[in-house]
Amino acid sequence: MKTPVGLVTAALTVAILLAVSFLIATGTRGEQPGFDSSAGELEVRTIARGLVNPWALAFLSDGTMLVTERPGRMRIVTAEGQVSPPLKGVPEVWASGQGGLLDVAVDKSFAQNRTLYFCYAERTEGGGRTAIARAKLDDGKGRLDDVKVIFRQQGPLSSGNHYGCRIVQADDGNLFVTLGDHFAHRDQAQSLGNHLGKVIRIAPDGSAPSGNPFAGRAGAKPEIWSYGHRNAQSLAIHPATGELWEIEHGPRGGDEVNLIDKGKNYGWPVIGYGIDYSGAKIHDGTAKDGMEQPLKYWVPSIAPSGMAFYTGKLFPKWNGSLFTGALRSAMLVRLTLNGNAVTSEERLLQNLHERIRDVRQGPDGALWLLTDSSNGRVLRVAPAAK
Repeated sequence: MKTPVGLVTAALTVAILLAVSFLIATGTRGEQPGFDSSAGELEVRTIARGLVNPWALAFLSDGTMLVTERPGRMRIVTAEGQVSPPLKGVPEVWASGQGGLLDVAVDKSFAQNRTLYFCYAERTEGGGRTAIARAKLDDGKGRLDDVKVIFRQQGPLSSGNHYGCRIVQADDGNLFVTLGDHFAHRDQAQSLGNHLGKVIRIAPDGSAPSGNPFAGRAGAKPEIWSYGHRNAQSLAIHPATGELWEIEHGPRGGDEVNLIDKGKNYGWPVIGYGIDYSGAKIHDGTAKDGMEQPLKYWVPSIAPSGMAFYTGKLFPKWNGSLFTGALRSAMLVRLTLNGNAVTSEERLLQNLHERIRDVRQGPDGALWLLTDSSNGRVLRVAPAAK
């Protein structure tokens, strides 16, 4: 007796849907060996896949990870590749253009207070802006509780681009956050009267802490720490010096690595090393009194995103290196440092052909990456077994 074609088709459809659901719910693992590097052959292991444009990952105190997806989902991913359903309690985000649910950072006392911070594109009348929220992850890890928006970017709104939105927490508990120039309003990066194109410093409740450089100045936003930035999607504190480092997107060329100093002007759009997407000139020049020079710049642009200083033991040759992902160039970049000087660059995983959105050092000493696609992956990079 023959089985009707319609039943076979339906059965296959169900099987495919079940397989896709399994990949999302439990993750999948797979090795991709054969990547050469100055530290020897690398093994790239897929820990989880099926994530939609994952943007950030943050390790929890128990070794699991929080992973954000730009459409507005936050999940728990274990080192073994188990992927939770979306956490409940995430606010509505404006997932348009480059916007959506973006960075997440775990409080330094997370094991005691269960607190985390995240930033996202928030829609308001006329456009979008970056919002920063604080929440607690419940013990069952199924939802966010006590969600509160602690900061909203002020200034001309975005039509969907250049939100910036990386968060790091300093030893004193205060937060540094990058805020983009909203693309169409690049000149506002030079204005102290708004938050466009700025790195801000806020307390965990969103207030401006004492010691901020422009607090008390008429017409200046008290949260501003530095200004003249374009669209920074990389931010980290140097583990040895405590200094704040940032990497930002240029237009066609001019991506920058910057050492961020209190109150300094980093020049965008007055100075820089790129040109407009149309080919037109943007900058007055590459240098000007009172404006900081980058430690390194890229021409052509690599579109950097994510950032980590390496201090682990798996790659002793790379101790002290700075890593960043690259979107446009689809690779992982390692920068060798001598103090605050960038002395060389190594381009890794180019034959992976993946846009690298975030890079972190895991508690195991491996490098953990997110790939930016509609079938995004969590990758673990470690030395290949000999």
